[in-house]
Amino acid sequence: MSALLARTGRHRQRYVDQFRLVAGCIPFKLEKNVEDQGCNVEDRVLVLMISTPKRDDLVFPKGGWENDETLDEAACREAIEEAGVKGILDENPLGVWEFRSKSSQNSCSLAGGCRGYMFALQVTEELDHWPGQASYNRKWLTLHEAFEHCRYDWMRDALKHFLTSLLRSKDLGRRADLAKIHMIPVSDNEEESAMMSPNNLVRPSGVQHLEESSSNCVVQV
Repeated sequence: MSALLARTGRHRQRYVDQFRLVAGCIPFKLEKNVEDQGCNVEDRVLVLMISTPKRDDLVFPKGGWENDETLDEAACREAIEEAGVKGILDENPLGVWEFRSKSSQNSCSLAGGCRGYMFALQVTEELDHWPGQASYNRKWLTLHEAFEHCRYDWMRDALKHFLTSLLRSKDLGRRADLAKIHMIPVSDNEEESAMMSPNNLVRPSGVQHLEESSSNCVVQV
């Protein structure tokens, strides 16, 4: 059994404008022959997703950002707790998405709203045991498979931003330089820069404003 323990409860949870702040990541690795000059990068990238009981679709590790940790620390902690992986977290988030928690899908109030910061995480270690092992199964997928299995549209959009950022990098041919890759948030209409402060948000194009709810309620902030 793992000596690590998952955090429970929300007594340290951060909130801004009634939104619960969430940190998560897209864990990834590159197959060995990604160094070949003629390789197709998107065909060599594998991303890690996790499954939950009684569901066939998949999600990326994420969870509440607490008041005794930085944003990147929260993202790394969730990767360990839910997916059992460690790695190199990119210094800037891919973007910020707003969505509803699964328990408030049909609500039209701000209660239950989440504001999620997603990062890219280059995996360097897979743990044999991890805190959420009894609740989550992990699975490595190609990008095509990941797009098909994403449970939520906002996660699919985050995956698109991850892929675009990966393709823009000039250092993909050298694995030694992967830790230095600077992920750039992408917008269809304008260039945006991701910030770490919850009060200075960057929303990529197509960002959901609580549209995960099955109701027609859309909350703009």
